[in-house]
Amino acid sequence: MILLMTTIKVSDVIVSFLLEKGITHVFGIIGSANSHIYNSCAEAGITILNTHNEQAALLAAGAYYRTCGKLAVALVTAGGGVTNAITGVVSLWADSIPVIIISGQEKLEYVNNHAHRRMYGTQGLDIIHMVSKTTKYAKLVEDSEIHTELEHAYETTLSGRKGPVWLDIPFDVQSKHVPVKLWKESFIEKLAPTNEDMAMLNNLINDSKRPVILVGHGVKLSKSEELFKSRVESLNIPILATWSAIDIIDHGNPLFFGSPGVYGQRSSNFIFQKCDLLITIGTRLTIPQTGYDFKEVARNAKIVMVDVDETEFKEFIHLPIKADCGAFLEKLSGVKSECSPWIENCRQIRNEFPIVEDKHIDDEFPNSYKLIDKISEHLKPDQIIVTDMGTALLSGHQSIRLKRGMTMFSSYGLGEMGYGLPAAFGAAIAGNGREVLCLNCDGGMMMNLQELQTIIQHGLRVKIVIFNNDGYLMIKHTQKMLFNGNYNAVDKTTGIVLPDYIKVAKAFGYENFRIKTWREFDFYFTRFMDHDGPAICEIFMPPNQDFLPKVKGVLQCDGSIFAPPIEEMSPILPIETIKRVMGDAISTKSSMIVRTSEQQ
Repeated sequence: MILLMTTIKVSDVIVSFLLEKGITHVFGIIGSANSHIYNSCAEAGITILNTHNEQAALLAAGAYYRTCGKLAVALVTAGGGVTNAITGVVSLWADSIPVIIISGQEKLEYVNNHAHRRMYGTQGLDIIHMVSKTTKYAKLVEDSEIHTELEHAYETTLSGRKGPVWLDIPFDVQSKHVPVKLWKESFIEKLAPTNEDMAMLNNLINDSKRPVILVGHGVKLSKSEELFKSRVESLNIPILATWSAIDIIDHGNPLFFGSPGVYGQRSSNFIFQKCDLLITIGTRLTIPQTGYDFKEVARNAKIVMVDVDETEFKEFIHLPIKADCGAFLEKLSGVKSECSPWIENCRQIRNEFPIVEDKHIDDEFPNSYKLIDKISEHLKPDQIIVTDMGTALLSGHQSIRLKRGMTMFSSYGLGEMGYGLPAAFGAAIAGNGREVLCLNCDGGMMMNLQELQTIIQHGLRVKIVIFNNDGYLMIKHTQKMLFNGNYNAVDKTTGIVLPDYIKVAKAFGYENFRIKTWREFDFYFTRFMDHDGPAICEIFMPPNQDFLPKVKGVLQCDGSIFAPPIEEMSPILPIETIKRVMGDAISTKSSMIVRTSEQQ
């Protein structure tokens, strides 16, 4: 006689759901409060990937999704476990990355009986209240709700504007038995644009002489990269990419003209500002992309903004289209721009203003922009590039040259130092053998240094470049601007001392290389990239190197400082050059700038 199981342990319900949805990887750290779930995962054969800090677990789970497009779970314990995870969940929220976070909690009786107190039991706290503003959904779950809440969390994290969800499950609830239920089929709705929206867009394209497409992260989140490539080829419109979409298109594509922004490429900013039609797809047009004066954003253009989140529509948008990027691209057909003279003009601008400029000069050590340009020559066809902040982010995204099949990402919304190592770990797990190149800095390395052990433990194909500029270079520039170079806590002479990273590499078991000159780069970097296994390459760069070109405040004739349009990047160009390039699209602000020989 066959006995059918009528009840099931809640922790086993969770695992059953993960397997039902094809979720096979869990990132986390075990503790008493989540031990039942850990045990059920292990018994079911789910891959558990243990980091050494809960922040890293969440960042790795997010990087896993960014790399392979599959959902992962972050599993953390109560007390310090959930508080350590706060930076991770805010990072996921800022970049709209879907992850299911499950936390252990004190016993439900303590949660209920101590609700009027500051803490529950010994380690319990109201984590749901804390993360409610930085998740799409957060809920403390009781045993009777487990099936419904798991299904709701799954659909919520993947629907509309994606993002993290958080389920807090008390320790005693995890061990309870509940009736067996069948899982409902999930439905992830894609919001499509209206026919009227598409008709208006088609008319704008037909009337435009200088159209530009700015592609953003929304295209990647909608998993419509290939559809985007096919559509833009038929549209025949110049393409610009935000940093979060930098890997969508081969940089050698004749229609691709770089990334605009405050730290963008000079030629890209000219093209962005000179267009008469700007179509943004899946980007929220943040200040790092547009500059600080919204009145100057593509000021002579009609601006179309495609976004699934209507709260992101800006006041200067002419045609807001609320839609999933994939659904929008499916409808974007049957129209082609006749703008060959404009495309040729874009090519001329790009040729006149190369990414690596004369201002990118070497000091005692190699310039980071030149380094990234040279590193591009060593990238593998399927390379995954993950960056931390500072030099790795700025120089990395401005000077990199990517080809089809490569993946590149960072933390763009929150921009937390320490992102690089846990993200490299998650990317390597998702990459299924693809090599990860982690561009990091001497300051950011220390923020999650412990994850060097996580990477080496798994023997992953992760190569780590450490830009050593003796501390926090971006903050040095801030203090130079605000306090006349009165530095504080930015280098070894002012309060922040960083270790000898070659010694660190050896301690963790990494193959290691150190570069201080171009001759050493030519000799060692190839060997670094050819090494089969985890390796660290420390590259010294000028400790006070400028990040140029950059949009920053400029001087007026009356001596005041104002925010320029983004085509006026420092070092400021002669007014004759601006007039020649911008033509009838020149800004009235350009005539207000005092152009000294020192600025130029």
